[in-house]
Amino acid sequence: MEYQSSLHKKLSKGEFVYTAETTPPDAANQDVLLTKIMPLKGIADAVNVTDGPGAKVHMSSLTAAIILVQNDIEPILQLTIRDRNRLALQGDLIGASALGVHNILCLSGDDPKKGDQPETIAVNDINSLTLVATANMMRKDKKFPSGRTIEPPPKLFIGSAEMPTQGKANPDKILNKIKTGVDFFQTQYVFDATILKEYMKVLGDAGILEKTSFLIGLGPFTSAKSAKWMNDNLIGVEVPVKIIKRLEQAKDQKKESQKICLELIQVFREIKGVHGVHIMGHNKEQVIAEIIKESKKN
Repeated sequence: MEYQSSLHKKLSKGEFVYTAETTPPDAANQDVLLTKIMPLKGIADAVNVTDGPGAKVHMSSLTAAIILVQNDIEPILQLTIRDRNRLALQGDLIGASALGVHNILCLSGDDPKKGDQPETIAVNDINSLTLVATANMMRKDKKFPSGRTIEPPPKLFIGSAEMPTQGKANPDKILNKIKTGVDFFQTQYVFDATILKEYMKVLGDAGILEKTSFLIGLGPFTSAKSAKWMNDNLIGVEVPVKIIKRLEQAKDQKKESQKICLELIQVFREIKGVHGVHIMGHNKEQVIAEIIKESKKN
């Protein structure tokens, strides 16, 4: 397959990549988005643009991704099946690629009942794996599921989410995703290198690591309290007790958290099958940029 994006090219060449994440603003003005995202320009290899996280409305993820492209920042467009039927999703894939948005992450989306407009009805016309299959058909077979031809077809580098947890690696599920069309995986937060090593070993033994790229989720804490909150509220996240204690004992918990991220990145780089890190954190674009810059020095 020809390179679908700059991110695709870097991963294909074996580069260790850094992706970040931003939530589009509650603003009908692109300057608000750009002010928020500019610290990551030229620093992150690509930036995920979230699609209604927490089932709350923000600027359209597709619109925000296009604005990033127009300002020389490579986006990863998150698309959820929660809000659009298959026709709208196919139209978005065509439109995204036409305007230079080629990286996509196919997701289910958060339950609207947990958002701030709980009366919302989720669409869920297809599931996220069917979205992967549809995107793959559109780029490889040059046609819509209806059979109509797409000429030229969209260039798409297709991602999916995964969750490395203790004893929970599912090679068959991941192999099926790859067969369906997934090119790369971005994971939930991982703060325990031992769990990650075990997880990647299971995938390696199943012959998966040569077939795809894994970008491991990571992120800075605001405080020990926020680390505990992650443990209690985010599915699949396990913050080791030793990290929480280290934060509690630190004079500057935010700075200590950045040090922890940097140390984990160095450890992750040495684990077979890890092709990069995906650094997340709500409204932490500046801090994430600092972490990436410091990590690249090492």
